[in-house]
Amino acid sequence: MQTQDRDRYYLRNVSKTARPRVAVVFNRDYEGAEADPENRAREDILNVAQEVTTVLREAGYNVAEVGIREDVHRDLKTVMAHKPVAVINLCESLRGDNRFEALVPMLLEFEGLAFTGSPPASLLQALHKDRAKRLLLGSGVSTPAAFVIETLADVERLHPRFPLIVKPTREDASVGIARQSVVRDRAALRERVGHVLEHYRQPALVEEFIEGREINVSILERVDGPPEVLPLHEIDFSGMPADRPKIVSFEGKWVESSPEYHGTKPVPCQLPSPELQARVEKTALAAFRALDLRDYGRVDLRLAADGTPFVIDVNPNCDLSAQGGGFSRAARASGMTYRDLVLRLLALAMNRRPDADTIPLAIRSRRRRGDSGSQSGQEARQQNGQPVSAGGSGVRHRAARRRVGSA
Repeated sequence: MQTQDRDRYYLRNVSKTARPRVAVVFNRDYEGAEADPENRAREDILNVAQEVTTVLREAGYNVAEVGIREDVHRDLKTVMAHKPVAVINLCESLRGDNRFEALVPMLLEFEGLAFTGSPPASLLQALHKDRAKRLLLGSGVSTPAAFVIETLADVERLHPRFPLIVKPTREDASVGIARQSVVRDRAALRERVGHVLEHYRQPALVEEFIEGREINVSILERVDGPPEVLPLHEIDFSGMPADRPKIVSFEGKWVESSPEYHGTKPVPCQLPSPELQARVEKTALAAFRALDLRDYGRVDLRLAADGTPFVIDVNPNCDLSAQGGGFSRAARASGMTYRDLVLRLLALAMNRRPDADTIPLAIRSRRRRGDSGSQSGQEARQQNGQPVSAGGSGVRHRAARRRVGSA
Protein backbone atom coordinates (compact mmCIF):
# COMPACT_ATOMS: atom_id res chain seq x y z
CA MET A 1 0.00 0.00 0.00
CA GLN A 2 1.40 3.41 -0.97
CA THR A 3 2.22 5.87 1.83
CA GLN A 4 -0.48 8.34 0.78
CA ASP A 5 -3.02 5.52 0.66
CA ARG A 6 -1.98 4.47 4.17
CA ASP A 7 -2.46 8.05 5.35
CA ARG A 8 -5.96 8.17 3.93
CA TYR A 9 -6.78 4.75 5.38
CA TYR A 10 -5.60 5.96 8.79
CA LEU A 11 -7.64 9.16 8.57
CA ARG A 12 -10.79 7.33 7.44
CA ASN A 13 -10.53 5.02 10.41
CA VAL A 14 -9.85 7.86 12.84
CA SER A 15 -12.92 9.73 11.65
CA LYS A 16 -15.14 6.64 11.80
CA THR A 17 -14.05 5.00 15.02
CA ALA A 18 -12.92 7.82 17.30
CA ARG A 19 -14.78 11.00 18.22
CA PRO A 20 -12.28 12.73 20.48
CA ARG A 21 -12.48 16.27 21.75
CA VAL A 22 -10.43 18.74 19.74
CA ALA A 23 -9.75 22.43 20.32
CA VAL A 24 -9.10 25.00 17.61
CA VAL A 25 -7.18 28.00 18.99
CA PHE A 26 -6.48 31.25 17.12
CA ASN A 27 -5.46 34.82 17.90
CA ARG A 28 -8.12 37.52 18.32
CA ASP A 29 -5.78 40.50 18.52
CA TYR A 30 -7.29 41.92 15.32
CA GLU A 31 -10.27 43.09 17.42
CA GLY A 32 -10.05 46.80 18.18
CA ALA A 33 -7.26 47.33 15.64
CA GLU A 34 -9.47 48.11 12.66
CA ALA A 35 -7.73 51.47 12.10
CA ASP A 36 -4.45 49.70 11.37
CA PRO A 37 -4.20 49.24 7.58
CA GLU A 38 -2.12 46.10 8.10
CA ASN A 39 -4.72 44.54 10.41
CA ARG A 40 -6.13 42.61 7.43
CA ALA A 41 -3.27 40.14 7.78
CA ARG A 42 -4.41 39.32 11.34
CA GLU A 43 -8.20 39.31 11.07
CA ASP A 44 -8.19 36.73 8.26
CA ILE A 45 -7.33 34.09 10.87
CA LEU A 46 -10.96 34.08 12.07
CA ASN A 47 -12.09 32.77 8.68
CA VAL A 48 -9.44 30.05 8.76
CA ALA A 49 -10.49 28.97 12.26
CA GLN A 50 -14.13 28.74 11.20
CA GLU A 51 -13.24 26.73 8.08
CA VAL A 52 -11.15 24.25 10.08
CA THR A 53 -13.82 23.98 12.77
CA THR A 54 -16.51 23.27 10.16
CA VAL A 55 -14.45 20.41 8.70
CA LEU A 56 -13.86 18.84 12.10
CA ARG A 57 -17.49 19.11 13.20
CA GLU A 58 -18.75 17.65 9.94
CA ALA A 59 -16.33 14.77 10.52
CA GLY A 60 -18.02 14.17 13.87
CA TYR A 61 -15.45 15.65 16.26
CA ASN A 62 -16.39 17.50 19.43
CA VAL A 63 -14.75 20.86 18.75
CA ALA A 64 -14.15 23.88 20.99
CA GLU A 65 -13.24 27.01 19.02
CA VAL A 66 -11.25 29.30 21.34
CA GLY A 67 -10.00 32.77 20.42
CA ILE A 68 -6.94 33.87 22.41
CA ARG A 69 -6.93 37.45 23.69
CA GLU A 70 -4.58 39.28 26.06
CA ASP A 71 -5.57 37.16 29.05
CA VAL A 72 -3.89 34.08 27.63
CA HIS A 73 -4.16 31.98 30.80
CA ARG A 74 -7.92 32.60 31.10
CA ASP A 75 -8.52 31.55 27.50
CA LEU A 76 -6.32 28.48 27.83
CA LYS A 77 -8.39 27.43 30.84
CA THR A 78 -11.29 27.18 28.39
CA VAL A 79 -9.15 24.91 26.22
CA MET A 80 -8.17 22.74 29.18
CA ALA A 81 -11.77 22.50 30.39
CA HIS A 82 -12.68 20.96 27.03
CA LYS A 83 -10.10 18.19 27.72
CA PRO A 84 -8.91 17.92 24.12
CA VAL A 85 -6.72 15.09 22.94
CA ALA A 86 -5.20 17.47 20.39
CA VAL A 87 -5.22 21.17 19.55
CA ILE A 88 -5.27 22.76 16.10
CA ASN A 89 -2.94 25.70 16.72
CA LEU A 90 -3.69 28.67 14.47
CA CYS A 91 -2.37 31.34 16.83
CA GLU A 92 -0.03 33.70 14.96
CA SER A 93 0.39 36.68 17.28
CA LEU A 94 -0.75 38.26 20.55
CA ARG A 95 -1.35 41.97 21.19
CA GLY A 96 -0.58 42.48 17.50
CA ASP A 97 3.01 41.34 18.07
CA ASN A 98 4.31 38.31 16.18
CA ARG A 99 7.03 37.76 18.78
CA PHE A 100 4.40 36.15 21.00
CA GLU A 101 3.44 33.55 18.39
CA ALA A 102 5.39 30.91 20.30
CA LEU A 103 3.70 31.58 23.67
CA VAL A 104 0.51 29.58 23.10
CA PRO A 105 2.26 26.41 21.83
CA MET A 106 4.76 26.76 24.67
CA LEU A 107 1.91 26.76 27.21
CA LEU A 108 0.25 23.86 25.41
CA GLU A 109 3.49 21.91 25.77
CA PHE A 110 3.57 22.83 29.46
CA GLU A 111 0.06 21.39 29.84
CA GLY A 112 1.10 18.21 28.03
CA LEU A 113 -1.19 18.76 25.05
CA ALA A 114 -0.36 17.66 21.52
CA PHE A 115 -0.87 20.40 18.94
CA THR A 116 -0.50 20.86 15.20
CA GLY A 117 2.36 22.63 13.56
CA SER A 118 5.88 23.57 14.52
CA PRO A 119 7.22 23.69 18.09
CA PRO A 120 7.90 27.04 19.82
CA ALA A 121 11.64 27.16 19.10
CA SER A 122 11.07 26.66 15.38
CA LEU A 123 8.42 29.39 15.29
CA LEU A 124 10.81 31.85 16.94
CA GLN A 125 13.67 30.95 14.63
CA ALA A 126 11.56 31.37 11.50
CA LEU A 127 10.02 34.64 12.71
CA HIS A 128 13.40 36.33 13.21
CA LYS A 129 14.57 36.42 9.61
CA ASP A 130 18.19 37.11 10.53
CA ARG A 131 18.33 34.05 12.81
CA ALA A 132 16.63 31.91 10.19
CA LYS A 133 19.19 33.02 7.62
CA ARG A 134 22.08 32.04 9.90
CA LEU A 135 20.56 28.59 10.38
CA LEU A 136 20.07 28.19 6.64
CA LEU A 137 23.65 29.19 5.91
CA GLY A 138 24.94 26.90 8.64
CA SER A 139 23.07 24.01 7.02
CA GLY A 140 24.45 24.77 3.57
CA VAL A 141 21.14 26.06 2.19
CA SER A 142 21.48 28.75 -0.48
CA THR A 143 19.94 32.06 0.59
CA PRO A 144 20.66 35.65 -0.55
CA ALA A 145 23.44 37.57 1.19
CA ALA A 146 22.07 39.98 3.78
CA PHE A 147 22.86 42.54 6.49
CA VAL A 148 20.98 43.48 9.66
CA ILE A 149 20.67 47.25 10.14
CA GLU A 150 19.82 48.64 13.59
CA THR A 151 20.58 52.35 13.05
CA LEU A 152 20.71 54.68 10.05
CA ALA A 153 24.41 55.16 10.72
CA ASP A 154 24.91 51.49 9.80
CA VAL A 155 23.77 52.25 6.25
CA GLU A 156 26.79 54.45 5.62
CA ARG A 157 29.16 51.62 6.52
CA LEU A 158 27.66 49.27 3.94
CA HIS A 159 29.18 48.69 0.53
CA PRO A 160 26.46 46.52 -1.00
CA ARG A 161 25.67 45.51 -4.54
CA PHE A 162 22.33 46.84 -5.74
CA PRO A 163 19.48 46.03 -6.16
CA LEU A 164 18.53 45.16 -2.58
CA ILE A 165 15.28 44.45 -0.76
CA VAL A 166 14.60 45.87 2.71
CA LYS A 167 12.37 43.93 5.13
CA PRO A 168 11.43 44.15 8.83
CA THR A 169 13.30 41.38 10.64
CA ARG A 170 10.33 39.92 12.48
CA GLU A 171 7.11 40.35 10.52
CA ASP A 172 5.28 37.88 8.31
CA ALA A 173 2.37 37.86 5.81
CA SER A 174 4.30 40.48 3.75
CA VAL A 175 3.80 43.11 6.46
CA GLY A 176 6.34 45.87 5.83
CA ILE A 177 6.92 44.86 2.20
CA ALA A 178 5.97 47.48 -0.41
CA ARG A 179 7.09 48.61 -3.85
CA GLN A 180 9.59 50.92 -2.09
CA SER A 181 11.21 47.89 -0.44
CA VAL A 182 13.28 47.14 -3.54
CA VAL A 183 16.02 49.77 -3.64
CA ARG A 184 18.55 50.49 -6.37
CA ASP A 185 20.70 53.25 -4.84
CA ARG A 186 21.96 54.41 -1.45
CA ALA A 187 19.42 57.22 -1.06
CA ALA A 188 16.50 54.82 -1.50
CA LEU A 189 18.19 52.34 0.84
CA ARG A 190 18.54 54.98 3.55
CA GLU A 191 14.91 56.06 3.17
CA ARG A 192 13.50 52.54 3.36
CA VAL A 193 15.67 51.45 6.29
CA GLY A 194 14.58 54.60 8.14
CA HIS A 195 10.93 53.71 7.49
CA VAL A 196 11.35 50.20 8.89
CA LEU A 197 13.25 51.40 11.97
CA GLU A 198 10.73 54.13 12.77
CA HIS A 199 7.43 52.49 11.80
CA TYR A 200 8.04 48.89 12.88
CA ARG A 201 10.45 49.58 15.77
CA GLN A 202 12.73 46.70 14.82
CA PRO A 203 15.93 46.17 12.86
CA ALA A 204 15.82 46.01 9.07
CA LEU A 205 17.04 43.07 7.04
CA VAL A 206 18.78 44.30 3.90
CA GLU A 207 19.02 41.43 1.44
CA GLU A 208 20.39 40.95 -2.06
CA PHE A 209 17.43 41.07 -4.44
CA ILE A 210 17.30 38.03 -6.72
CA GLU A 211 15.69 38.83 -10.06
CA GLY A 212 13.90 35.71 -11.26
CA ARG A 213 10.97 33.34 -10.78
CA GLU A 214 9.41 33.11 -7.30
CA ILE A 215 8.49 29.53 -6.40
CA ASN A 216 6.38 28.34 -3.45
CA VAL A 217 7.17 24.87 -2.13
CA SER A 218 4.55 23.42 0.25
CA ILE A 219 5.69 20.54 2.46
CA LEU A 220 3.36 18.23 4.38
CA GLU A 221 4.53 15.48 6.69
CA ARG A 222 3.04 12.00 6.63
CA VAL A 223 1.89 9.91 9.57
CA ASP A 224 4.23 7.06 8.66
CA GLY A 225 6.69 8.24 6.04
CA PRO A 226 8.98 11.04 4.84
CA PRO A 227 7.61 14.54 4.23
CA GLU A 228 5.62 15.02 1.05
CA VAL A 229 6.48 17.87 -1.31
CA LEU A 230 3.18 19.06 -2.77
CA PRO A 231 2.94 20.27 -6.38
CA LEU A 232 4.96 23.45 -6.91
CA HIS A 233 3.39 26.82 -7.55
CA GLU A 234 4.92 30.11 -8.59
CA ILE A 235 3.93 33.75 -8.79
CA ASP A 236 2.91 34.95 -12.24
CA PHE A 237 4.18 38.53 -12.46
CA SER A 238 3.12 39.04 -16.08
CA GLY A 239 0.30 41.38 -15.05
CA MET A 240 2.50 43.55 -12.82
CA PRO A 241 2.77 47.19 -13.97
CA ALA A 242 6.20 48.00 -15.36
CA ASP A 243 6.90 50.63 -12.68
CA ARG A 244 6.55 48.12 -9.83
CA PRO A 245 9.08 45.50 -8.74
CA LYS A 246 8.17 41.85 -9.17
CA ILE A 247 7.60 41.00 -5.51
CA VAL A 248 4.66 39.89 -3.37
CA SER A 249 4.07 43.04 -1.34
CA PHE A 250 1.48 43.58 1.39
CA GLU A 251 -0.82 45.15 -1.19
CA GLY A 252 -0.20 42.24 -3.55
CA LYS A 253 -1.27 39.80 -0.87
CA TRP A 254 -4.12 41.63 0.88
CA VAL A 255 -5.46 44.65 -1.06
CA GLU A 256 -7.73 43.22 -3.76
CA SER A 257 -8.22 46.56 -5.52
CA SER A 258 -4.50 47.15 -6.01
CA PRO A 259 -2.50 46.62 -9.23
CA GLU A 260 -0.08 44.50 -7.19
CA TYR A 261 -2.87 42.11 -6.21
CA HIS A 262 -3.80 41.54 -9.85
CA GLY A 263 -0.15 41.32 -10.86
CA THR A 264 0.79 38.48 -8.49
CA LYS A 265 -1.28 35.47 -9.43
CA PRO A 266 -0.23 32.06 -8.07
CA VAL A 267 -0.09 29.46 -10.84
CA PRO A 268 1.20 25.88 -11.19
CA CYS A 269 4.98 25.85 -11.65
CA GLN A 270 6.49 24.09 -14.64
CA LEU A 271 10.27 23.84 -14.53
CA PRO A 272 12.31 23.07 -17.66
CA SER A 273 13.85 19.83 -16.39
CA PRO A 274 13.32 17.10 -13.77
CA GLU A 275 16.83 17.85 -12.48
CA LEU A 276 15.96 21.47 -11.71
CA GLN A 277 12.71 20.43 -10.04
CA ALA A 278 14.60 17.94 -7.88
CA ARG A 279 17.09 20.68 -6.95
CA VAL A 280 14.31 23.07 -5.94
CA GLU A 281 12.56 20.41 -3.86
CA LYS A 282 15.82 19.31 -2.21
CA THR A 283 16.63 22.93 -1.27
CA ALA A 284 13.15 23.46 0.21
CA LEU A 285 13.32 20.23 2.24
CA ALA A 286 16.76 21.22 3.53
CA ALA A 287 15.34 24.58 4.68
CA PHE A 288 12.37 22.81 6.32
CA ARG A 289 14.79 20.62 8.28
CA ALA A 290 17.30 23.38 9.05
CA LEU A 291 14.66 25.28 11.02
CA ASP A 292 13.25 22.05 12.47
CA LEU A 293 9.75 22.65 11.11
CA ARG A 294 7.06 20.11 11.90
CA ASP A 295 3.84 18.89 10.24
CA TYR A 296 3.58 21.48 7.48
CA GLY A 297 5.18 24.60 6.09
CA ARG A 298 5.94 26.57 2.94
CA VAL A 299 9.35 27.55 1.63
CA ASP A 300 9.57 30.47 -0.81
CA LEU A 301 12.48 30.56 -3.25
CA ARG A 302 13.80 32.78 -6.01
CA LEU A 303 15.32 31.06 -9.02
CA ALA A 304 18.44 32.91 -10.20
CA ALA A 305 19.42 33.14 -13.86
CA ASP A 306 21.98 30.34 -13.44
CA GLY A 307 19.31 27.99 -12.01
CA THR A 308 20.34 28.34 -8.35
CA PRO A 309 17.31 28.28 -6.01
CA PHE A 310 17.71 30.84 -3.20
CA VAL A 311 15.49 30.53 -0.11
CA ILE A 312 13.95 33.92 0.68
CA ASP A 313 11.44 32.88 3.35
CA VAL A 314 10.50 29.86 5.48
CA ASN A 315 6.91 29.79 6.73
CA PRO A 316 5.98 27.37 9.51
CA ASN A 317 2.26 27.10 10.28
CA CYS A 318 1.49 28.81 6.98
CA ASP A 319 -1.96 30.00 5.87
CA LEU A 320 -4.54 27.19 5.94
CA SER A 321 -7.49 29.02 4.41
CA ALA A 322 -9.62 26.71 2.31
CA GLN A 323 -9.74 28.63 -0.97
CA GLY A 324 -7.27 31.51 -1.08
CA GLY A 325 -4.47 29.81 0.81
CA GLY A 326 -1.45 28.66 -1.16
CA PHE A 327 -0.98 25.57 0.99
CA SER A 328 -4.51 24.24 0.46
CA ARG A 329 -4.14 25.03 -3.25
CA ALA A 330 -1.03 22.85 -3.41
CA ALA A 331 -2.81 20.11 -1.46
CA ARG A 332 -5.70 20.16 -3.96
CA ALA A 333 -3.23 19.84 -6.81
CA SER A 334 -1.92 16.66 -5.16
CA GLY A 335 -5.44 15.17 -5.07
CA MET A 336 -6.26 16.01 -1.44
CA THR A 337 -9.48 17.71 -0.40
CA TYR A 338 -9.47 20.41 2.27
CA ARG A 339 -11.02 17.82 4.59
CA ASP A 340 -8.12 15.45 3.85
CA LEU A 341 -5.64 18.19 4.70
CA VAL A 342 -7.22 19.20 8.02
CA LEU A 343 -7.62 15.59 9.13
CA ARG A 344 -4.03 14.79 8.13
CA LEU A 345 -2.78 17.59 10.39
CA LEU A 346 -5.01 16.37 13.20
CA ALA A 347 -3.71 12.82 12.73
CA LEU A 348 -0.11 14.04 12.93
CA ALA A 349 -0.84 15.76 16.26
CA MET A 350 -2.80 12.81 17.68
CA ASN A 351 0.00 10.45 16.67
CA ARG A 352 2.56 12.52 18.58
CA ARG A 353 3.13 11.83 22.27
CA PRO A 354 3.49 15.19 24.04
CA ASP A 355 6.49 13.94 26.03
CA ALA A 356 8.24 12.12 23.20
CA ASP A 357 11.25 14.45 23.14
CA THR A 358 12.17 14.17 26.82
CA ILE A 359 11.09 12.38 29.96
CA PRO A 360 10.17 15.03 32.56
CA LEU A 361 12.81 15.51 35.27
CA ALA A 362 10.52 14.49 38.15
CA ILE A 363 9.71 11.19 36.44
CA ARG A 364 13.32 10.45 35.55
CA SER A 365 14.42 11.19 39.12
CA ARG A 366 11.80 9.05 40.80
CA ARG A 367 12.83 5.57 41.92
CA ARG A 368 10.50 2.78 42.96
CA ARG A 369 10.66 1.39 46.50
CA GLY A 370 12.71 -1.73 46.88
CA ASP A 371 15.11 -0.75 44.08
CA SER A 372 18.51 -2.47 44.43
CA GLY A 373 17.14 -5.23 46.65
CA SER A 374 17.25 -4.62 50.42
CA GLN A 375 19.53 -1.62 50.03
CA SER A 376 18.33 1.80 49.07
CA GLY A 377 19.40 3.01 45.64
CA GLN A 378 21.62 5.62 47.30
CA GLU A 379 23.40 3.08 49.56
CA ALA A 380 24.05 0.77 46.62
CA ARG A 381 25.56 3.55 44.54
CA GLN A 382 27.74 4.74 47.45
CA GLN A 383 29.17 1.26 47.87
CA ASN A 384 29.86 1.06 44.15
CA GLY A 385 31.63 4.42 44.17
CA GLN A 386 29.03 6.11 41.99
CA PRO A 387 28.28 9.80 42.50
CA VAL A 388 25.07 10.73 44.31
CA SER A 389 23.12 13.95 43.86
CA ALA A 390 21.90 16.00 46.80
CA GLY A 391 18.42 14.69 46.20
CA GLY A 392 19.52 11.09 46.51
CA SER A 393 19.21 10.06 42.87
CA GLY A 394 22.10 8.95 40.70
CA VAL A 395 23.49 10.49 37.59
CA ARG A 396 20.72 10.78 35.00
CA HIS A 397 21.23 9.91 31.36
CA ARG A 398 18.94 11.61 28.87
CA ALA A 399 17.03 9.15 26.73
CA ALA A 400 17.69 9.27 23.00
CA ARG A 401 15.48 11.85 21.36
CA ARG A 402 12.63 10.46 19.34
CA ARG A 403 9.74 12.28 17.79
CA VAL A 404 6.72 10.20 16.83
CA GLY A 405 5.19 10.83 13.45
CA SER A 406 8.00 12.96 12.02
CA ALA A 407 10.59 12.33 9.39
